[in-house]
Amino acid sequence: MPTTTKSTIKYKKGKLSKGTLLNLYERMLKPRMIEEKMLILLRSGKISKWFSGIGQEAIAVGATAALMPDEMIFPMHRNLGVFTTRDIPLERLFCQWQGKKPGFTKGRDRSFHFGTKEYNIVGMISHLGPQLSLAGGVGMAHTLSGEKRVAVAFSGEGGTSEGEFHEALNVAAVWQLPVIFIVENNGYGLSTPTSEQFRCENIADKGIGYGMRSVKIDGNNILEVYQTISKLAAELRENPEPVLVECKTFRMRGHEEASGTKYVPKELMDYWGERDPLKNFENFLIEKKILTEAHIETLRAEIKAEIEAGLAVAFEEPTVSSTVEQELADVYAPYEPVLIQPSSGKESEKRFIDAISDGLRQAMQKHDRLVLMGQDIAEYGGVFKITNGFVEEFGKGRVRNTPICESAIVGIGLGLSLKGYKAMVEMQFADFVTCGFNQIVNNLAKLHYRWGENADVVVRMPTGGGLGAGPFHSQSNEAWFTHTPGLKVVYPSNPYDAKGLLLASFEDPNPIMFFEHKGLYRSINAPVPDDYYTLEIGKANVVKEGNTLSIITYGMGVHWAQAAVEEMGVDAEILDLRTLLPLDYDAIAATVKKTGKVILLHEDTTTGGFGGEISAYIAEHYFEYLDGPVIRVASEDTPIPFASSLEKDFLPQNRLREQIKKLMDY
Repeated sequence: MPTTTKSTIKYKKGKLSKGTLLNLYERMLKPRMIEEKMLILLRSGKISKWFSGIGQEAIAVGATAALMPDEMIFPMHRNLGVFTTRDIPLERLFCQWQGKKPGFTKGRDRSFHFGTKEYNIVGMISHLGPQLSLAGGVGMAHTLSGEKRVAVAFSGEGGTSEGEFHEALNVAAVWQLPVIFIVENNGYGLSTPTSEQFRCENIADKGIGYGMRSVKIDGNNILEVYQTISKLAAELRENPEPVLVECKTFRMRGHEEASGTKYVPKELMDYWGERDPLKNFENFLIEKKILTEAHIETLRAEIKAEIEAGLAVAFEEPTVSSTVEQELADVYAPYEPVLIQPSSGKESEKRFIDAISDGLRQAMQKHDRLVLMGQDIAEYGGVFKITNGFVEEFGKGRVRNTPICESAIVGIGLGLSLKGYKAMVEMQFADFVTCGFNQIVNNLAKLHYRWGENADVVVRMPTGGGLGAGPFHSQSNEAWFTHTPGLKVVYPSNPYDAKGLLLASFEDPNPIMFFEHKGLYRSINAPVPDDYYTLEIGKANVVKEGNTLSIITYGMGVHWAQAAVEEMGVDAEILDLRTLLPLDYDAIAATVKKTGKVILLHEDTTTGGFGGEISAYIAEHYFEYLDGPVIRVASEDTPIPFASSLEKDFLPQNRLREQIKKLMDY
């Protein structure tokens, strides 16, 4: 039976009803009791890991209770109260934590690393910070749709040192997105105290640097959290803007249970122990004669029964099993392309860059929920002028200049996708994608496999050398992404393919890296249909029939190959892959069997380049058809140099002819 003492937290209930107060208490009690049970199960080996939120329940519960049910929340691993306040069935949560199939990730991800659109929750990934930008994308969707809604994203104080925190808050402030950023400042990032993480006294003080409102509240005071978030959410629904909320609190257990708390001074543990959010609120309600000990016992019995019933279901579930076919099938969102043919038959001579621009414009006309984002793409039209005139036609809401923060913009694109929008993110140069790498390979690529949600985002990648732009504006980095299941990698070589594949990319609900060689933008032209049309992603194209040898290539390599075989008078077959992921293995098999000799040509460096993957595949599956070694012709294994003479030596164009002759003579 609880022992009643006076609360050490000062509560102001204002006009809150008795029913609301009791509901908040019950909402806090449930995650506390679940956690206590989980700690027992952890010690008995029934679950593998636990990140405790004991002592912080008031923040998750208060914030979630303050929102509308259809407002999206982006919690972290100490926010069990978000999930229970949204009334997720406990048996599903327990199955999730045990890696059972009825959970939310089919055993593919752990603890709170999942989302559920049914309950308007999008969970974290292990990299701290990315969820903040996703919330920004949801906030943008609310603004574009005219919905009076907010998004709420959680972060720990340690995560505020991440670059994503800065990027997400900065973009939200510039674009006035209706997002409440909640920082749970519990004093430690694992074992590192805040004094060793940042110099400012309060995280809320950072708000002024972004030009946004910020508040600091007692995160252990459930009423202060609930009332503050309720008030802010109501204001932001009417007048969209971001707000930073710092909740002072404390983590009463280790970062995760194996960490322990030996690094925490005893007096600090004692101080915060006296400020326990559940016990203090319980004492307050008893003191005000709103809650009785009999009622507490009844609630505890009911919650305990609910927990045990949920555990019984989870324990009875068999160990998760699957097949290779099932696992592969879930890497991408299901999509059966229906190829769209040009309607009028009219065509015009277009440069590569004009075909890209034409495709983008027609995609914007067809998909009214498509948003373009990138540095200088609005009034300026982009550094290559591909989006010139788009603002006048589609407005600044859908054609957006971005701050220089690639990661946040990719994350915002994913957030838009969660609300049914499509997003295009232009990397000003493909080299700059490194600054958005985490969002692409860990969020966009893995989302569908992890919990079944698609990421309808196209990332355009102006790539390649030959223009004397040096090591940071000329890299060929497509192989970074072909290594990442869940992405599709498209790399056209001509204007016709560029437009058709770009439009197909916007039809496809999966994340697509769309590479455009800068050297092709204004150097080639071809007849291109004026109408909207699509080509099949994942299908290669034989651009020249031949019998002596095969050159398998893509992008600029197609033009190098055509020039070389024409000059040398070689009866070579040239296969343009067009798509690197998924790869057209049937087309590769057909050309290998036909000629028996293969050159793999690409602009990327030799070591780790995509040609190595194709070479291994051919050697493994079609060795008996080969009449010579599979030869890779690629760039040197150095960074790409600036001086034109050095760049010429770096690129594989000149080495191609000698390798063709070598293979013919073999």
